[in-house]
Amino acid sequence: MQGGLTVFARLALTATAIAPVGFTYAAVAALNDHYGTMLILLTASMLLVRICVWVLDSIVTRSGVDRNAAAPEQHKISHVEPADRENTAIILLYLMPLFTADFNDLNWLIWVPTIVVFAVIAMTSHSYFFNPLLGLFGWHFYRVGTPENVTRLLISKQTINKGDRTIIGIQLSDYVILDTE
Repeated sequence: MQGGLTVFARLALTATAIAPVGFTYAAVAALNDHYGTMLILLTASMLLVRICVWVLDSIVTRSGVDRNAAAPEQHKISHVEPADRENTAIILLYLMPLFTADFNDLNWLIWVPTIVVFAVIAMTSHSYFFNPLLGLFGWHFYRVGTPENVTRLLISKQTINKGDRTIIGIQLSDYVILDTE
């Protein structure tokens, strides 16, 4: 997959991967009566999730994200397993702000760079796909094997519980396929 679609989809998936941090900070802000900050964080986080869902839905329906994007093609898979269960470290990052007793005690000189580093690592390490919030919109993540012995991530709205089948999808990056069926 070339061009802006891959970059745009990767940015959207990364932004959504960080959105739970915003929700957690919003909860901490609310617990400390910082309602203005809470509203900003909630709005920004919800917007990030909505943009990502729109990007994925638009790619699947080919409704205007990138008219020059490659057409869906067949991807043979030999085996499948869920891919959203081993990201405990990421979930801990989501929960870290809750360990602070007071919103005013948050050291933003540490938190902001930590979130930025997390975003950069997520985007460059092919772990940007982990988006627990996308599950609320019906998206599932699978690790699939190919006949060439390459493991790829499959993002799909289908529940897939058996391998040895063909998926119609768009390759978002070297290792990520978006199911378009």
